[in-house]
Amino acid sequence: MLKLHPRLAPIKVAVLPLVRKDGQPELAHEVFELLRGQLQAEYDEGGSIGKRYRRQDEIGTPFCVTIDHQSLEDRTVTIRDRDTLEQERVAVDDLPAVLGARFAAPWQTPKLAEA
Repeated sequence: MLKLHPRLAPIKVAVLPLVRKDGQPELAHEVFELLRGQLQAEYDEGGSIGKRYRRQDEIGTPFCVTIDHQSLEDRTVTIRDRDTLEQERVAVDDLPAVLGARFAAPWQTPKLAEA
């Protein structure tokens, strides 16, 4: 896992539909277009979700946004933090502001937490 400071990461956020059916890719593309105007974003739907998370971890992407069946019902998505692996549900419309606040917040290397 490449634990770069989020502001230094070449890709800031990855958008990942949980599955490639049932309307999830369409909503994922919508979210990707919403974010890529403000952040360096990547879209990935190849392979299992675990492998996609790991691929993003390896290149230092600090946040992954996952679209799942609940996203289609209530237009919320899950944000996964690379360093803590914590996940939070947020509304699609709030996503740019939430991610912007995370990039503006002070960051501490995860290695200090391990000590």
